[in-house]
This record gives sequence, C-alpha cells and structure tokens, in this order.
Amino acid sequence: MRHATAAGVVLALLAVTVGAGAIDGGQVLVVEDATTGEVSLQEPVTDGTTVALEYTHSVEKTRVYDGYTVQGDRLEMTRMEFESYGWGLPAGANVTRENGTLVYDPPGNYTRITVAPGSVAGHRLHVGPETYDLVALSGERAVDIHLVRRSSLATATDSL
Repeated sequence: MRHATAAGVVLALLAVTVGAGAIDGGQVLVVEDATTGEVSLQEPVTDGTTVALEYTHSVEKTRVYDGYTVQGDRLEMTRMEFESYGWGLPAGANVTRENGTLVYDPPGNYTRITVAPGSVAGHRLHVGPETYDLVALSGERAVDIHLVRRSSLATATDSL
C-alpha cells in the first residue's frame, strides 16, 4: 500500500512539473555565441521593451545607436542615431536632426541579429533600463541576439 501511495505522489509531482513546463513564462532576450550557441545573457522582456546596440563607428569615431522594440517574437528596428555619415551608415535616409544627432526610423523587423563586438567599437547592449558590455560578454566573438518564449518552469529554475 505504501508503494502505491509513493507512486501516486511521484505521478502527481510529475504531472504538476509537466503542466508547469507548458505554461507560458514570458519571453527572454538571448545573447549567444554565433558559432557554439553558448548563452552569455538571458534577460526577460515584454512587448514594447527597448533593445539597443550602441557603439563607436570604426572609421568616423562617432557614436551609433541602433534601437529596436520587442514586438511579439520579433525585434522591430525603430530608431537609428548617428553623428556623421560614414561607411555602413544610411547616407540616403530621410533623417532629422536632434541636438546635433542625425535620427531616423529605419525599416526592418528581425528574428535574429548577429553582431561582431569589438574593443575599438566598444559595443554595448541596452535591454530596457539595463546596459551590458557586449565586448566583455562575448569575449569579442560574434553573437546572435534573439527572442525565446520560455515556459514558467524554465523561468522558475533560472532563478535557483
């Protein structure tokens, strides 16, 4: 009889665990090594969260800011700021000037962004109010930045 009760408890715990694993625990922004897939950052996000890459342009030596907004399972590019035109910057874009900075709302909507952080550029990643040194996080290796939907069980075990 005791074995039957113990087996029942184990089955009940298993059912609760499986059920919790199926419940939506929200989204996280993941930064992972582009080659190995090793995760260096997981940060919870919701629709409307601002995610941005900020760095120094390698030729112009001026600040560049690429802003994205979390929209469902995508990162929608919503703002680009730069201080001068140079290689890779949108020379033909319809920009406005804000306090000496060129600003525009670029097109684009991404499921994955690949970045090659470098010490010269000093890449930083902003996720909501938090800022991360992307160069230190990546060891100057290319990273993929993307969104992942998490189960509540995975979210709960991350905090253990």
